[in-house]
Amino acid sequence: MREKVELLAPAGNLEKLKIAVLYGADAVFIGGKKFSLRAKASNFELSDIKEGVEFAHKHGSKVYITVNIYPRNEDLEGLEEYLLELDKIGVDAIIVSSLHIIDTARKLGCKFEVHVSTQQSVANTSSIEFFKKAGAERIVLARELTLDQIEELRNNTDVALEVFIHGGMCAAFSGRCVLSNNMANRDANRGGCAHSCRWHYDLVDKGEKISEEDFLFASKDLMSINYIKDLIRIGVNSLKIEGRMKSHHYIATVVSLYRKLIDEIYESDYQISNNRLLDYEQEMSRFENRAMGSGFFGGDVTHEGQIFENESKQPNQDFIAFVVSYDKENRRALIKTRNYFTSNIEVETLSPGGITRKFNLGDIYTLEGEKIEISNTPDKLYYINVDFELAEHSIIRKLS
Repeated sequence: MREKVELLAPAGNLEKLKIAVLYGADAVFIGGKKFSLRAKASNFELSDIKEGVEFAHKHGSKVYITVNIYPRNEDLEGLEEYLLELDKIGVDAIIVSSLHIIDTARKLGCKFEVHVSTQQSVANTSSIEFFKKAGAERIVLARELTLDQIEELRNNTDVALEVFIHGGMCAAFSGRCVLSNNMANRDANRGGCAHSCRWHYDLVDKGEKISEEDFLFASKDLMSINYIKDLIRIGVNSLKIEGRMKSHHYIATVVSLYRKLIDEIYESDYQISNNRLLDYEQEMSRFENRAMGSGFFGGDVTHEGQIFENESKQPNQDFIAFVVSYDKENRRALIKTRNYFTSNIEVETLSPGGITRKFNLGDIYTLEGEKIEISNTPDKLYYINVDFELAEHSIIRKLS
């Protein structure tokens, strides 16, 4: 019997790793301070990686480390020592772009798996077999493949295949972009992408500005709820959520929704209804700040899959706090704030396991016991009274 598909989530720091695991991720991918493509993510010291691996393994999840820069000679100093340290810690896999790093890991005898990054734009069987011979156990496929093309690849290889299902999409081919290099002197393939495709530009023809509106050429974010059943059916091994720089709220809500969807697909023996899929889509749309589309799954992306004008969507600020701890004796929760909120509003909690519950927030108290009516500063600690127990890492969000 085929193994259940893996749900793979991002984490930019140790706290987000724990949230991803608690909210249902089978595996988490993170970046270390070296050799990783997300330079602006907090990223992990080796001590944090060790703690993260221990936490994930305790909860039955895996940890993959991104070692996915395209290195120059000067970038390679300390590579062997780093890989050996990751192996000693017990990471489950590394995600790589460079053949040299694959070769080095294999020559060192590291026990972890090697996964080939989507930066390699693998889109055909010959490339998959090439990396298999080089020592890779899994391929993260190019994001520009249709569902039919993914199925054809699955039918012609025994290598594990991983597919992106949610998150930001690149305007270039699987991240092979030099806009950032040329326009901001930041190398996108060495961890410094400035997201130049999302900047605001003037639209000019023959030297004349032809529109008063700002022009963008970014891709809509990927949201593949309607394709998860088919990706599981054809035998994809891992479904990947993008977003190591995303918030606690993003990770908790997106991981939780896909966890519930995947479980429901299996429990219904693939007979999940269109109405239920619509429910999941509507729930997801509550928390996303950018326009979403289905990427290339249904065919080549048209203009409808792009963002050319300023988006009218405002950043979602429903996420107001997360739970640090709960005092059972006094029935109060210690919370850490995120966005503006007031006392006595209707809120909803989302807890690990996807459990939701609605209640009135009531009064807000400082650590010194002073009652306040408004919280407008992030990362402040307050107490609230709650009659039912709230799990650590639960999130609290306003009801619209």
